[in-house]
Amino acid sequence: MDGDHYKQGAMPPAYDEVPMATPQDTNIQNRSRPVQTSKPWRNPRYWRKRVWIAIAVILLIIIVIAVAVGVTQSKSNKYPDYSELSYGLSETYEGESFFDNFDYFTASGFVHYVPRAQAEQLNLTYASSETAVLRVDTSVGPNDEPNASTGRFSVRVTSRNTYDDGLFIFDIKHSPFGCGTWPALWLTNPYKWPDDGEIDVMEAVNEADDGNQMTLHTTSGCKMNVKRKQTGKAEKTDCDHDANNNAGCGVTDDKESYGESFNEDEGGVMAVEWRDAGIRIWQWARSAIPSDITSKKPNPASWGTANADFPGTKCNIGNHFRNQSIVANINLCGELTEATYSSSDCPSNCTDYVANNPDAFKNAFWEFGSFDVYQAS
Repeated sequence: MDGDHYKQGAMPPAYDEVPMATPQDTNIQNRSRPVQTSKPWRNPRYWRKRVWIAIAVILLIIIVIAVAVGVTQSKSNKYPDYSELSYGLSETYEGESFFDNFDYFTASGFVHYVPRAQAEQLNLTYASSETAVLRVDTSVGPNDEPNASTGRFSVRVTSRNTYDDGLFIFDIKHSPFGCGTWPALWLTNPYKWPDDGEIDVMEAVNEADDGNQMTLHTTSGCKMNVKRKQTGKAEKTDCDHDANNNAGCGVTDDKESYGESFNEDEGGVMAVEWRDAGIRIWQWARSAIPSDITSKKPNPASWGTANADFPGTKCNIGNHFRNQSIVANINLCGELTEATYSSSDCPSNCTDYVANNPDAFKNAFWEFGSFDVYQAS
């Protein structure tokens, strides 16, 4: 019949024989072809042992560095314990006997430090019941014989008593200044410097326009790159005399802290607290002296922020400062003075100016009220 393509009894047409895959064959093929990720290193399951070891080493290094940085930062943020101490008056330098407590240092540079008898003869040191004065000679001019061509007369005194710590109250009525001058009020052991250290309480050069500088000078191992609490401006932070051409670790105060401005306000008081925790220095104008100082019952814990703070965080105070005497002097010319002489608008050169201009040193004198030394009980 029409449409019937097969004759009765005929076989259907043959197809190409395609073997059927068994489940077993499929599993074999899948095992022979492992699944690959696009970036196998992202999958920790495929990391080798050496990779894990490297990661462990890197993590350990990071941890060590983090701990070291943390310890360093912690040390830098440390601050010493300046807890209150009870101070009692140990001795006082004052009145007509003020200079009896000092030895006169004699030496020459472009200054001739004279002994006591000559200093008194030239009126370079004298004392009354209320004041003690130490000054530069203003009598020798260029036409005198001998003249000052090899240096001008001046004075340097060193206390006979020495100290290993304490609270020092310095009443200063007038600070020296003028081109060619280098005055200082300081503590040191002049026979064992720098091993026993140096504490500069008041220091300036020439016209002293930059204010008072308070500085420590030591042997190596005393640094001030640590947390500090002070109103003054920190300069260098390494106190080692071998570093920075013996600049020490200084703190500079404002312009009113020294020289003409300081003197116009009738001077003021400097206080130095020297203890194992650190060394702190304060300054007050005459009209602002704390009542506990005038009553001779000083309490540094009540004075607020110091003008200069030298913590013992990275400086063993007891090892670097000992056997100190109180020193007051007025040097002339010298390295520090001449380094800033021209920039201070000073005329000629330092040595010629000092030698030929005696009247220029009328303001080159210290005037002290009294020095009180207290010890902790």
